[in-house]
Amino acid sequence: MITRKVLCFGLASLVLGFGLFCSAAAAAEDYVKLIGAGASFPAPLYSKWFKDFHGLHPNVQVDYQSVGSGSGIKNFINKTVDFGASDAGMKPEEIAQVDVGVQLLPMTAGAIVLSYNLQGVPDLKLSREAYAGIFLGKVTKWNDPLITKANPDAKLPDSAINVVVRADSSGTTFVFSQHLAAINPDFAKSPGVNTMPNWAAGTRSKGNEGITASLRTTPGSIGYIEYGYAKGQGLAMAVLENKAGKFVKASTPSFQASLAGVQMPDDLMAWLPDPTGDDSYPIVTYTWLLCYKRYGDVNKLKALKGVIEYGLTEGQKSSEQFGYIPLPAPVVAKVKDALNNIQGN
Repeated sequence: MITRKVLCFGLASLVLGFGLFCSAAAAAEDYVKLIGAGASFPAPLYSKWFKDFHGLHPNVQVDYQSVGSGSGIKNFINKTVDFGASDAGMKPEEIAQVDVGVQLLPMTAGAIVLSYNLQGVPDLKLSREAYAGIFLGKVTKWNDPLITKANPDAKLPDSAINVVVRADSSGTTFVFSQHLAAINPDFAKSPGVNTMPNWAAGTRSKGNEGITASLRTTPGSIGYIEYGYAKGQGLAMAVLENKAGKFVKASTPSFQASLAGVQMPDDLMAWLPDPTGDDSYPIVTYTWLLCYKRYGDVNKLKALKGVIEYGLTEGQKSSEQFGYIPLPAPVVAKVKDALNNIQGN
């Protein structure tokens, strides 16, 4: 009798132990780590999304590196990441290098602002001619007539303008140079539209983070950064002249006015180099996640789709708080449809 009880106890323990082992194995198998890299432009918002999604789904961790759009595209092509991010989208020749296919998904939109560090000038206005001239290296002093004309009551110093530009291959730079080329024929000729132009003037800093730091510490400086960075750091932002000839402040309503005039095409690659409308802010862009159309790991595929769907729904509620533009409902619908193009092998 004792032997039988011991035997039964032993079998029960073995079954229990095997069950615990299977449960642990299943839990370990369900754990997914997604690696992403790319644009610094949406990084603050993406970080918020990925952290919040992990809080809801502890088995999914997203490691996103803010390395710039150029490096993000390179890593994506080389398949060293599970997804990339770019403000410049991808060129056809880049997409052709990815044998499993590419699906670009606009996940948020934002604005590029011209932030500056100029004591005693809280509301600087810059005409299109003035700010194009600054980045062409033709407007070099703060009291240049092109600047004073729009700011008759401001005490502008007779000092040099320290221009701060990106040192890395950047989607933010691509969008900004695309805008400058659209409004200024000289810029269109040289340096032209590029992720890393040969700027006529400027101190180089890496990432939106680097330009933000340079602007904070360098009096007399001006640079282009994503609105959320400027807002988060309390930096002054110039009021810019738009296509309609109106001076417009950077704000959610002015950004939304810009997006309203653009239809999202089937390939989900919409550009806004110079928006129309009296209330439109002049430099606004979408930014994209770069996804493969086929994934070999089913768990990663499921996790990635879950993260994307979260960003398109609950995540959009955080956009304005972090200085981004919530996606218009028709765009969200198109992106959700495009998720069907992302499948397993």
